[in-house]
Amino acid sequence: MARVILIGEPMALFTAKEEGKLDGAENFSRSAAGAEMNVAIGLKRLGHNVSYITKLGEDPFGKYLMEFLGNQGIDTQYITFDNHFPTGIQVKSKNPKGDPDTVYYRHGSAASNLKIDDVENIRMENYDHFHLTGIFPAISNISRATLLYLVQKAKYMGLTTSFDPNLRPSLWENIETMIQRINHIAFKCDVVLPGISEGKILTGYENEVDIANFYLSHGIKVVVIKLGPNGAYVKTQLEEGYINGYPVNEIIDTVGAGDGFAVGYISGILERMSLKHCVQRANAIGALQVMHVGDNEGLPDREQLKSFMESN
Repeated sequence: MARVILIGEPMALFTAKEEGKLDGAENFSRSAAGAEMNVAIGLKRLGHNVSYITKLGEDPFGKYLMEFLGNQGIDTQYITFDNHFPTGIQVKSKNPKGDPDTVYYRHGSAASNLKIDDVENIRMENYDHFHLTGIFPAISNISRATLLYLVQKAKYMGLTTSFDPNLRPSLWENIETMIQRINHIAFKCDVVLPGISEGKILTGYENEVDIANFYLSHGIKVVVIKLGPNGAYVKTQLEEGYINGYPVNEIIDTVGAGDGFAVGYISGILERMSLKHCVQRANAIGALQVMHVGDNEGLPDREQLKSFMESN
């Protein structure tokens, strides 16, 4: 199987056990969260070799996340600890319908202080693919510089690259800065995976065809636009098309659906599947994820994925 490397900020996630607003919650369950971490877990469950780059606080939550990632079979050799900055924390309400309320405690976190010096010795040439999102470069100027350094190194070493904008406006000083910096990163990657609403914000265009053309005109090879229950639209310089989504019995939790989509698409290209089949797999894993509670609990192994796709 291919070797994939990712960079991001994993967080200790505390989810309320009682339904309602967070300020009334008294009991919480602990788990792990983080967009890039979700993708790493999903790719590992499909049998790929996955390495993760981050920095954790020298605290109980950092130790928990290190153990969690190791138990998932993810290579942690590029995870370092810092005794000056804490591990990021996310707190989420329990909402049976719709998206939960979420609060982040990540300002000044260890991951936001991951410097270029911390990653200079990573041998990117040992990998086939580098995946990144727009979250890590949003948490600090330091993390953004580190991510850009690794993107350039990955491209120089011949890795394919994929980018999920994963917009988090609250992490940026203003919308204009977010758009400029996210697109600056996107233009350096081979594949861009925006949701339709994200594409509208980032390009100013209102439909998926114009959004795709915008990115293709800046040198991106493949644009895949997520259309929610309607599936996805994909376009390259040579082909384009709409790929239908999969039926969902009940939407339990939409968190992690985009990460599941990325898992499906990346695993498809690593296994040299056709463009259509890559997006079909992406749609399938996205659908599976929204039918489960939690950020990564719905990510399937190969047998689960095969069963779902064949039965639908």
